Amino acid sequence: MFVVICSFPPMKAGKDAEFEEWFAWSNEELSKFKGLIRRKLLRPLEGGNYTAISEFENQDAFKKIHSSPAHDKASERVKQLLDGNPSLHFYEVVVE
Repeated sequence: MFVVICSFPPMKAGKDAEFEEWFAWSNEELSKFKGLIRRKLLRPLEGGNYTAISEFENQDAFKKIHSSPAHDKASERVKQLLDGNPSLHFYEVVVE
């Protein structure tokens, strides 16, 4: 399994609810792709920024989704909510 941890930058003021709605919408759009297992959005309990965990069958599945028009559309839509750019971190599951 291939895992991507996405650290989001701060939200623009008052955009948290819209961001959570965007994440739910993007889950629906991206779930249509073969190889995506699940995506979860994490909200910090005390300060900080949102983080997302995405699980894929393999790295190739991630690359196909990440280079798709649907991903481009989702990325363009979320830019207006963020104060900066997300950073991605990649992992391979070695023990479950």
